[in-house]
Amino acid sequence: MINQTQQTNSSWPFIQKIAFRFFFLYFMFQIAPWTWLDKIPGLSSVINYSYVLFDRIVDFFNDHWFHFPKTSIVNNGSGDTSRDWEQLFTFLSLSVIISLLWGILDRNRKSYRQAAYWLRTFVRYFIIINCFLYGIIKLYALQMAPPLQSQLATPLGDLLPMRFSWLFIGYSTPYEIFSGAMEVLAGLLLLNRRTITLGLFVATAVFINVMMLNLCYDIPVKINSMHLVLYCVFLLVTDGNRLFYFFVLNKPVGANATYQISFPKKWMRISRIVLKLAFIVLYVIMTFFSTKDRYRTEQLKTETKPFREGVYDVTVFAVNKDTIPALIADTLRWRDLIFEKGGFASAGTTDTTFRMRYRRGYFNFVTDSTQKTISFKKFPQDSNFIFSFHYALPDSNTILLRGKQKNDSLYVVLKRSNRHFQLAEKQFHWISEANR
Repeated sequence: MINQTQQTNSSWPFIQKIAFRFFFLYFMFQIAPWTWLDKIPGLSSVINYSYVLFDRIVDFFNDHWFHFPKTSIVNNGSGDTSRDWEQLFTFLSLSVIISLLWGILDRNRKSYRQAAYWLRTFVRYFIIINCFLYGIIKLYALQMAPPLQSQLATPLGDLLPMRFSWLFIGYSTPYEIFSGAMEVLAGLLLLNRRTITLGLFVATAVFINVMMLNLCYDIPVKINSMHLVLYCVFLLVTDGNRLFYFFVLNKPVGANATYQISFPKKWMRISRIVLKLAFIVLYVIMTFFSTKDRYRTEQLKTETKPFREGVYDVTVFAVNKDTIPALIADTLRWRDLIFEKGGFASAGTTDTTFRMRYRRGYFNFVTDSTQKTISFKKFPQDSNFIFSFHYALPDSNTILLRGKQKNDSLYVVLKRSNRHFQLAEKQFHWISEANR
C-alpha cells in the first residue's frame, strides 16, 4: 500500500518546488481570494484598492510589453476581452519573475507543505464558488432562457454560434436543470473533505464539457472555463500517486491526506468551522435565495397592457403619407413586430435606430393607457424615446400606430399573425415512426 504520510513528510524534488512557486503565485493572482471578502459589509471599499493596484500593473505591462489595443469596453458579460488577455499575460509574467526571485531567496527550503495545503484549499473553494454560482442559476433555468418569439422568428443562418448554443440549451429546461444539478453536486462533494476526490472527478467532467462548448461555439468565457478545468486537473495531480496506484496499478491505497491539517489550538479549530459556515451562507445559501428572487421576478413578467404578446405583421408602413412597399432589400421598413412579456419587443428590420441583434431590431417600450400612447426605447435604461405613437385598437387583432420620428410622420398598421413556431412546442416521443 502506498504510504501517503511518508510521502507528505519527505523533501520535495527541485522541479516540484519550482512548479509550486509558479502555480502558487499564478493561481493566487487569478483567484484573488482576498476579493471574496467584499461580501462582508464595509470591506468592499478596501478591496477596491487591490483592483486599482492590479489595473495599474496591467496597464504598465501592456504599455511596455504586450501592446494590446486599448479599448473602452467595460464589463459586458464577455470574459475574453483585450483587457482580460492583458491581465492573463501580466499574471503569467509576474508569476515567472517573482517565482524566480522567490527560488533564489528561498533555495534552501525542503518543501512547501503548509503553503501547498492553503493553495489547494483556496483553489478548491474557488471551484466550489463557481459550481454553485453557475449551478444554482441553471437549476432555475435562468442562465439559458427558453427562446423568445423574436429569436424563433430569426433565420437560423443569422444567429452566431454562441447564441445558437444558448438557445439549444435553453430550449430544454430539463437538460439545463440537469446540467445545473451536476455542478451543484460537484460543489457539495467538494465541500466535504471525505468526498473531495469524487467531487473533483465530477467537476472535471462538468467543466471540460463547459470548456468545449465555449471553445467550439465561440462563447466568450473561454479564459475562465479553461482555468476551471486547469484548477480541477491541478488538484487531481496533487493526488496523482494515489490515483495512479488505484486506477492504473490496481493496488490498495490509503485515505487522501492532502487536505488534512492539524490545528493545535482550540480557537483555530473554532475559527475554521466559523469560516466554513460563513462561506456556505455567503456563497451557497445567499446565492440560492438571490437566484430564487430573480426567478420570481421573471415569473411575474406579464403582457404589457393593452398589447397582446405575439407576432404582428406590418401590413401598412407609411412615411409622410407615402406607403412603403414590403421589399426584401428595404432597410427601414418594418416587416413585423413581436411583443414579448415585460415591455420587451423587436421589429423585423435592419434599421439601426433600434438595438440590432441578429438582423432584428430590439427595443423596450412603455405605454400610457390614459393618453393611449406607446413609446419605444433603444435600451431599457434610456430616458429618451426613439419612437412615440398614439395607438388605436379597432379590434382584438389590429393595432394602429400614428407618430413621428424626428421630422417624419409615421403611420403603421399591425395585424396579429397566426404564425406558429414548431420549436415553441415541447415535444417528446418514445416512439418515432419518422426521422424528423
